[in-house]
Amino acid sequence: MSATLETAEHKALRAAVAALGKRHGRGYDREALWAEAAKLGYLGVNLPEEYGGGGGGIAELSIVLEELGASGCPLLMMIVSPAICGTVIARFGTESQKQAWLPGLADGTRTMAFGITEPDAGSNSHRITTTARRDPETGDWLLTGRKVFISGVDLADATLIVGRTEDARTGNLKPCLFIVPRDAEGFTRRAIDMELSAVEKQFELTLDDVRLPADAFVGDEDAGLLQLFAGLNPERIMTAAFAIGMGRYALSRAVEYARDRQVWKTPIGAHQAIAHPLAQAHIDLELARLMMQKAAHLYDAGDDIGAGEAANMAKYAAGEACVRAVDQSVHTLGGNGLTREFGLGSLITASRVARIAPVSREMILNYVSHQTLGLPKSY
Repeated sequence: MSATLETAEHKALRAAVAALGKRHGRGYDREALWAEAAKLGYLGVNLPEEYGGGGGGIAELSIVLEELGASGCPLLMMIVSPAICGTVIARFGTESQKQAWLPGLADGTRTMAFGITEPDAGSNSHRITTTARRDPETGDWLLTGRKVFISGVDLADATLIVGRTEDARTGNLKPCLFIVPRDAEGFTRRAIDMELSAVEKQFELTLDDVRLPADAFVGDEDAGLLQLFAGLNPERIMTAAFAIGMGRYALSRAVEYARDRQVWKTPIGAHQAIAHPLAQAHIDLELARLMMQKAAHLYDAGDDIGAGEAANMAKYAAGEACVRAVDQSVHTLGGNGLTREFGLGSLITASRVARIAPVSREMILNYVSHQTLGLPKSY
């Protein structure tokens, strides 16, 4: 795919990560790839240099994830650990939190999961019921609640949990973030049995009066929503990169097949019924990437509001483009598209994730309706 509008450094990064992805390929070992990507400086490319990162931004990190995905070996935890958790800690964490976590997140020796979704609070994060209260005697925090569909908790050293504290002045609950170590007492996990074929597992979490020291609290108690969305915008941009990479991988397999597969002495790719839908899929992926690049640029430039709009649009466009690219690629291969040998069938389920998580396409359409177009809310 073309890399117009990118700097020479971005093109070089894209080529280097593509070479890494090609070496590991579809049958990759997640731990080995994670370790090598970290060693080469790709995992922490968005984190500050003074804490061992690359000093770049989400633009660079999204290139890494997209190119690994295009090689068939995406690292889902890149969305969570360096992009969400690393960003939040780098922007809002205390000096001790930054020193404790950022070097490890950058060099891959530590990972962090992110827990926001709840059984009764999916898209509506205002309904989060995980609550935190202070122990007046010790100053510790006590966290109680449940989370669901949390990725990679078994791989992570800690989970950045979104909870709510009570505002002493108003009595209202407001969002807050806590670093919860994986072995904290009262913090339990249960793997969710998914049809999805993925290296990273999904978990339901239970927090039963989990006691945390005062310094587990991330950021300012009065800036909860700002801190939360500082992590969610990169999440949407990186989900777009994940989807675009997956779509590119599927499309490349279909194009290769359409060039080689002959019926009646002619490659099937010569027929417009095969060629045109693949060309459309390519166009859709390229357009989605442009919006993703815009969103990353705005975010890295510090325009949180502009980035919020663009990140939502990029995630929507990439999710739709990915589903269509995978569907058309499987269809191009016919029965072979469902064999394990060609490795496309499992992407049918995986591609749907980009439409559903971390926010559904319908909620993005709501966002654009209200925020961009100024239409009244339906809820």
